[in-house]
Amino acid sequence: MKKKRLGISGDAGSFSEEAGLIYAQRVDMKPTLIYLTDMEGVLSALNAKEIDIGIFPVVNSRGGLVKMAFEAMGKYLFKMIDEVWLDVRQSLLVQVGTPSTQIKKIVSHPQALVQCERHLQKMFPKAQLVEWQDTAKAASDLSIGKLTKDCAVIAPQRAAKIYGLAVLAKDIQDNCPNLTTFIVVQNVFFHST
Repeated sequence: MKKKRLGISGDAGSFSEEAGLIYAQRVDMKPTLIYLTDMEGVLSALNAKEIDIGIFPVVNSRGGLVKMAFEAMGKYLFKMIDEVWLDVRQSLLVQVGTPSTQIKKIVSHPQALVQCERHLQKMFPKAQLVEWQDTAKAASDLSIGKLTKDCAVIAPQRAAKIYGLAVLAKDIQDNCPNLTTFIVVQNVFFHST
Protein backbone atom coordinates (compact mmCIF):
# COMPACT_ATOMS: atom_id res chain seq x y z
CA MET A 1 0.00 0.00 0.00
CA LYS A 2 1.30 3.41 -1.01
CA LYS A 3 1.98 5.79 1.84
CA LYS A 4 -0.16 8.92 1.62
CA ARG A 5 0.61 12.39 2.94
CA LEU A 6 -2.37 13.38 5.09
CA GLY A 7 -2.67 17.09 5.82
CA ILE A 8 -4.14 17.82 9.25
CA SER A 9 -5.83 21.13 10.08
CA GLY A 10 -4.31 21.27 13.51
CA ASP A 11 -1.26 20.50 15.56
CA ALA A 12 -0.29 17.13 17.06
CA GLY A 13 -3.03 16.16 19.51
CA SER A 14 -5.80 17.99 17.66
CA PHE A 15 -9.27 16.64 16.96
CA SER A 16 -8.44 16.82 13.23
CA GLU A 17 -5.51 14.47 13.87
CA GLU A 18 -7.85 12.08 15.69
CA ALA A 19 -10.38 12.23 12.83
CA GLY A 20 -7.57 11.73 10.30
CA LEU A 21 -6.35 8.62 12.10
CA ILE A 22 -9.90 7.24 12.25
CA TYR A 23 -10.23 7.79 8.49
CA ALA A 24 -6.84 6.21 7.77
CA GLN A 25 -7.76 3.12 9.79
CA ARG A 26 -11.15 2.88 8.08
CA VAL A 27 -9.59 2.84 4.60
CA ASP A 28 -6.51 0.82 5.65
CA MET A 29 -4.10 3.64 4.84
CA LYS A 30 -0.67 4.23 6.37
CA PRO A 31 -0.48 8.04 6.40
CA THR A 32 2.40 10.40 6.90
CA LEU A 33 0.79 13.14 8.98
CA ILE A 34 1.57 16.71 8.01
CA TYR A 35 0.39 19.34 10.51
CA LEU A 36 -0.88 22.47 8.79
CA THR A 37 -2.54 24.35 11.68
CA ASP A 38 -5.70 25.46 9.86
CA MET A 39 -8.06 24.81 6.96
CA GLU A 40 -6.37 27.39 4.73
CA GLY A 41 -3.06 25.56 5.26
CA VAL A 42 -4.61 22.22 4.31
CA LEU A 43 -6.24 23.48 1.11
CA SER A 44 -3.17 25.51 0.12
CA ALA A 45 -0.92 22.44 0.58
CA LEU A 46 -3.40 20.30 -1.35
CA ASN A 47 -3.44 22.84 -4.19
CA ALA A 48 0.39 22.87 -4.24
CA LYS A 49 0.43 19.02 -4.21
CA GLU A 50 2.41 19.02 -0.95
CA ILE A 51 -0.14 16.57 0.50
CA ASP A 52 -2.22 13.81 -1.10
CA ILE A 53 -5.34 14.25 1.02
CA GLY A 54 -6.44 16.62 3.76
CA ILE A 55 -8.91 16.66 6.62
CA PHE A 56 -10.59 19.52 8.46
CA PRO A 57 -13.78 20.28 10.44
CA VAL A 58 -16.74 21.93 8.74
CA VAL A 59 -19.67 21.82 11.19
CA ASN A 60 -20.36 21.15 14.86
CA SER A 61 -23.69 20.27 16.48
CA ARG A 62 -23.32 23.14 19.02
CA GLY A 63 -21.03 25.64 17.30
CA GLY A 64 -22.56 25.39 13.82
CA LEU A 65 -20.56 26.00 10.66
CA VAL A 66 -16.80 26.37 11.06
CA LYS A 67 -16.48 29.82 9.50
CA MET A 68 -12.74 29.55 8.78
CA ALA A 69 -13.30 26.30 6.87
CA PHE A 70 -15.87 27.86 4.57
CA GLU A 71 -13.71 30.95 4.01
CA ALA A 72 -10.82 28.69 2.95
CA MET A 73 -13.09 26.44 0.87
CA GLY A 74 -14.15 29.46 -1.18
CA LYS A 75 -10.55 30.04 -2.32
CA TYR A 76 -9.51 26.60 -3.62
CA LEU A 77 -10.70 23.82 -5.90
CA PHE A 78 -10.86 20.42 -4.22
CA LYS A 79 -12.88 17.22 -4.21
CA MET A 80 -14.54 15.86 -1.06
CA ILE A 81 -13.95 12.10 -0.87
CA ASP A 82 -15.27 11.17 2.58
CA GLU A 83 -16.39 12.46 5.96
CA VAL A 84 -15.71 11.53 9.57
CA TRP A 85 -18.07 12.26 12.46
CA LEU A 86 -16.31 12.68 15.80
CA ASP A 87 -17.76 13.12 19.28
CA VAL A 88 -15.53 15.99 20.42
CA ARG A 89 -14.82 15.87 24.14
CA GLN A 90 -13.20 19.08 25.33
CA SER A 91 -10.84 19.36 28.30
CA LEU A 92 -9.46 22.36 30.17
CA LEU A 93 -5.66 22.19 30.35
CA VAL A 94 -3.22 24.26 32.42
CA GLN A 95 0.48 24.33 33.18
CA VAL A 96 1.31 21.78 35.88
CA GLY A 97 0.75 23.27 39.34
CA THR A 98 -1.62 26.03 38.20
CA PRO A 99 -4.72 26.21 40.45
CA SER A 100 -8.10 27.15 38.98
CA THR A 101 -8.11 30.32 41.10
CA GLN A 102 -5.15 31.65 39.07
CA ILE A 103 -6.91 31.38 35.67
CA LYS A 104 -7.65 34.76 34.08
CA LYS A 105 -7.86 33.75 30.39
CA ILE A 106 -9.32 30.80 28.52
CA VAL A 107 -7.61 30.29 25.14
CA SER A 108 -8.78 28.07 22.28
CA HIS A 109 -10.17 27.81 18.77
CA PRO A 110 -13.39 29.89 18.39
CA GLN A 111 -15.43 26.68 17.89
CA ALA A 112 -14.16 25.20 21.17
CA LEU A 113 -15.01 28.40 23.03
CA VAL A 114 -18.58 28.27 21.67
CA GLN A 115 -18.90 24.53 22.39
CA CYS A 116 -17.98 25.14 26.06
CA GLU A 117 -19.66 28.53 26.52
CA ARG A 118 -22.15 27.65 29.28
CA HIS A 119 -19.64 25.52 31.17
CA LEU A 120 -17.04 28.30 31.09
CA GLN A 121 -19.59 30.87 32.26
CA LYS A 122 -20.22 28.75 35.36
CA MET A 123 -16.58 27.85 36.05
CA PHE A 124 -14.86 31.12 35.11
CA PRO A 125 -17.45 33.92 34.76
CA LYS A 126 -14.78 36.66 34.83
CA ALA A 127 -12.18 34.99 32.60
CA GLN A 128 -11.29 36.62 29.29
CA LEU A 129 -11.94 34.34 26.28
CA VAL A 130 -9.12 34.45 23.73
CA GLU A 131 -9.43 32.95 20.24
CA TRP A 132 -6.50 30.86 18.92
CA GLN A 133 -6.05 29.18 15.54
CA ASP A 134 -6.19 25.59 16.87
CA THR A 135 -6.95 23.78 20.14
CA ALA A 136 -3.76 21.70 20.10
CA LYS A 137 -1.69 24.73 19.03
CA ALA A 138 -3.02 26.55 22.11
CA ALA A 139 -1.87 23.60 24.27
CA SER A 140 1.54 23.63 22.58
CA ASP A 141 1.89 27.39 23.04
CA LEU A 142 0.94 27.13 26.72
CA SER A 143 3.54 24.41 27.25
CA ILE A 144 6.39 26.49 25.75
CA GLY A 145 5.43 29.68 27.58
CA LYS A 146 4.02 31.56 24.59
CA LEU A 147 0.86 31.81 26.71
CA THR A 148 1.20 32.92 30.33
CA LYS A 149 0.63 30.68 33.35
CA ASP A 150 -2.70 32.41 34.13
CA CYS A 151 -4.13 30.93 30.90
CA ALA A 152 -6.06 27.69 30.56
CA VAL A 153 -6.64 26.16 27.14
CA ILE A 154 -9.53 24.11 25.80
CA ALA A 155 -8.08 21.14 23.91
CA PRO A 156 -8.31 17.36 23.57
CA GLN A 157 -7.31 15.51 26.74
CA ARG A 158 -4.52 13.71 24.90
CA ALA A 159 -2.90 17.09 24.16
CA ALA A 160 -2.12 17.29 27.91
CA LYS A 161 0.06 14.18 27.63
CA ILE A 162 1.75 15.35 24.42
CA TYR A 163 2.59 18.81 25.77
CA GLY A 164 3.16 18.03 29.46
CA LEU A 165 0.10 19.92 30.76
CA ALA A 166 -2.33 19.13 33.57
CA VAL A 167 -6.04 18.42 33.01
CA LEU A 168 -8.03 20.83 35.16
CA ALA A 169 -11.44 19.58 33.93
CA LYS A 170 -12.71 16.94 31.47
CA ASP A 171 -15.81 16.89 29.27
CA ILE A 172 -16.51 20.62 29.52
CA GLN A 173 -18.46 20.76 26.24
CA ASP A 174 -22.05 21.95 26.69
CA ASN A 175 -23.61 19.23 24.52
CA CYS A 176 -23.19 15.47 24.78
CA PRO A 177 -22.68 14.17 22.22
CA ASN A 178 -20.74 17.09 20.76
CA LEU A 179 -20.56 15.96 17.14
CA THR A 180 -18.23 17.53 14.60
CA THR A 181 -18.15 16.62 10.93
CA PHE A 182 -14.69 16.54 9.32
CA ILE A 183 -14.35 16.28 5.57
CA VAL A 184 -11.61 14.39 3.75
CA VAL A 185 -10.51 16.14 0.57
CA GLN A 186 -8.15 15.60 -2.34
CA ASN A 187 -6.97 17.66 -5.26
CA VAL A 188 -9.71 18.03 -7.86
CA PHE A 189 -7.16 17.00 -10.53
CA PHE A 190 -6.08 13.86 -8.64
CA HIS A 191 -5.79 10.73 -10.76
CA SER A 192 -5.17 7.38 -9.04
CA THR A 193 -2.79 5.04 -10.79
